[in-house]
Amino acid sequence: MEGRAGLSAGAQDRHVPRFEDLPEYRQIRMQELAGELVKIDNPFYRTHDVGAGARTEIGGRSIANFASYDYLGANRHPSVHARVRDALDRYGLSASASRVVAGERPVHRELEARLADTYGVEDAVVFVSGYLTNVTTLGTILGPEDLVIHDEFIHNSALAGIKLSGAARRFFRHNDTVHLEELLLNFSGKFRRILVIVEGVYSMDGDLADLPRLVELRTRYGFWLMVDEAHALGVLGSGGRGTHEHFGMDPACVDIWMGTLSKTTSSCGGYIAGSEALTTILKGAAGGFVYSVGLAPALAAGALASLDLLALEPERMARLRNNGRLFLDLARQAGLDTGLSEGHSVVPVIVGDSLRAVRLSNDLLAAGVNVLPIIHPAVPEGQARLRFFITSEHDEDQIRETVALTARLLGDLVRDNFGLNAIDPTQIARLLSGT
Repeated sequence: MEGRAGLSAGAQDRHVPRFEDLPEYRQIRMQELAGELVKIDNPFYRTHDVGAGARTEIGGRSIANFASYDYLGANRHPSVHARVRDALDRYGLSASASRVVAGERPVHRELEARLADTYGVEDAVVFVSGYLTNVTTLGTILGPEDLVIHDEFIHNSALAGIKLSGAARRFFRHNDTVHLEELLLNFSGKFRRILVIVEGVYSMDGDLADLPRLVELRTRYGFWLMVDEAHALGVLGSGGRGTHEHFGMDPACVDIWMGTLSKTTSSCGGYIAGSEALTTILKGAAGGFVYSVGLAPALAAGALASLDLLALEPERMARLRNNGRLFLDLARQAGLDTGLSEGHSVVPVIVGDSLRAVRLSNDLLAAGVNVLPIIHPAVPEGQARLRFFITSEHDEDQIRETVALTARLLGDLVRDNFGLNAIDPTQIARLLSGT
């Protein structure tokens, strides 16, 4: 009893931590307060009044839209909507359970078979979330005895999956396969399994992984290779099949094809494509599949319809490629810093200063263009940018006007030396402390 009383007394001395005191909260508040000091509206969580495409409506205004993933214009296509309505009428709004117990619908397997065919592999499995796909896959197939080596620009979802798995983690400099090989030489034989993760099209920079070189290293060093195709499906290759088709390579040279259903296929969810053994493991052991509700049947049907659109109207991919190249060429001619982009579906305009990037986004919105800033911590401070998503549905006039407008407005901000250096950090500190 005395021991219990002592424990109780000690527990009463411990204060409940406040979320307001967490460094994560203070970081977000610092960014908000910096904007308030220079009277800049928060550019995030803008509300669209309609389904977004190459144009959208925000606050009752029709504006050019470069902030949506809809690469091939499937989001508002009548044939896609018809398939979604049919699935909704037949299956209802939700799968209503995990697919393992009661949520399986024929459309799930139809979509998985189509994805497996797209990648020329044995099978595929779809998940309810793209982010969850990486997290639960890596958390299932890896453990503390394993090593993951990833490109330094890999998506946050992969980092979360690695953390969940308990595997050791190392990164190589972006697209630097020489550095990757140095790491492989150093670590081969020291771990049970090694997995290398790259992106087909990098989501922040718009350049491509060097798949031929990666496959060569895989043959020599015996690691698993995982390629994130979120921004490559429907974008790369003559048939839109992605990175392997772009490089003319056997897709079996990659162990794990991962992608999302929210970009080209204008739906929601994610997928893994690969061997039958891999998908069997994930369907039987991945917590994000076994213990999560199945993908909504209507969303699966929408993704299938979008893949049909990709096959039936290849001219959409041709328009996307022409638009991406035009945007990139015009941006470079205008003196904009487009970084590493190759003009496929993602073209950043690197601004540098986070506050300047936010102001530029707001100025563009006022002028009739919607494009969002990417700022610290999503990218390192000094690498803040606007990220333009190019689609098949943008027209030449939109692209020319948007590039010219971006160059002019950014030039004004540079001339005025607008940015974080204009803010007194002591003012933010006082606001944070409430004094």
